[in-house]
Amino acid sequence: MKRFFFPVLAVSLLVVAGCRIQVDKSKNGDKNVKIDTPMGGLHVRTDQMSAADVGLPVYPGAQLVADKNNDKSADIHMGFGKWQLRVKVIKYQTPDSQDSVLTFYRKALGRYGDVIECRNGAAVGTPTTTREGLTCSSSHSKNVHIQESEDGRSLRAGSQQHQHIVGIDKDSTGANTRFSMVELELPEGLENSGESQ
Repeated sequence: MKRFFFPVLAVSLLVVAGCRIQVDKSKNGDKNVKIDTPMGGLHVRTDQMSAADVGLPVYPGAQLVADKNNDKSADIHMGFGKWQLRVKVIKYQTPDSQDSVLTFYRKALGRYGDVIECRNGAAVGTPTTTREGLTCSSSHSKNVHIQESEDGRSLRAGSQQHQHIVGIDKDSTGANTRFSMVELELPEGLENSGESQ
């Protein structure tokens, strides 16, 4: 028991000693969290992004909208050596119809290759798969599932490893169309893993 305990204790102390945690919250509600260790880190920024940061234009006249945590955007980066995961999300709303927003973003996402439309995990129309192998099916990419509401739809472009997604739905009143733009970068090999992350 002693042979095992002392090396584990020594490694734990080394990790804790080399760990740096920084949390900043500005007056306007922006939050930044940085956790750095000798092995890697986690960085989270909220409400400091624009649509351009996810590689897409803003729908004309759309306004930023906050989620239930009062955040309008998030940039999450987790890295441990070569293992890197990044998620960028920004949320908007418009009084225009879902179809108008879908048409606009189908064209905008075209810069990333084939665009597929998804509803309840299934493709709507064609194509059903991008040239890079991205589909609507959560079973095809077991580690990532984009939740859509009953009436919500999403557009996706890219590969399983690097995706651009626009999720579109009505707000709770039904008066506005809400949409989230997401850029998702998964670690190499994660899409082939048999375990759910």
